[in-house]
Amino acid sequence: MTTEKKKNEKKNGTVTDFAPVLTRGAEAETTRDPSSVMTLLADSGDTGGRLTAYRSTFAEGAVGAPAHLHTAAAESFFVLDGALRVLVGEEITVLKAGDFLVIPPGTPHAFAAAPGATADVLCFFTPGADRFDYLRLLGGVMRGERDPQEIRDSSERFDNHYVDSPVWKAALGERD
Repeated sequence: MTTEKKKNEKKNGTVTDFAPVLTRGAEAETTRDPSSVMTLLADSGDTGGRLTAYRSTFAEGAVGAPAHLHTAAAESFFVLDGALRVLVGEEITVLKAGDFLVIPPGTPHAFAAAPGATADVLCFFTPGADRFDYLRLLGGVMRGERDPQEIRDSSERFDNHYVDSPVWKAALGERD
């Protein structure tokens, strides 16, 4: 199977602007920070802008992502194993293995491994968003290799807009 970008005509006459995408787990690019590993599966450029997919594996106690929103993409989570604590708007819930959540554009959200748990999660953006460069940047910042200001400066490029959430801060035991 090839991942060459090309137009493929289907039997029913539908035309797509990308080839099938196959990412073998053993060959997938990963990016790491001190508490998580992200396995990059398919980025927006691979799928004609339709989808971005990656797998996030969080260690016990991993803080995940602070409160943020996306203006153009829905973000979805499918928990493969463990438990993921998620903020959606002002409500916090825990997703367990087999649970699936879709967060619409414009909805503040955050996530972290649930207390006392690890989490293994498939993450999707629809339509696709250029997340791989963002995840690479984030990993570099978390490892102390990149300037945190780069994250703030990239909010429009990556459609990742951080917001204040007293509910999430309280859940994580943070102070203002």
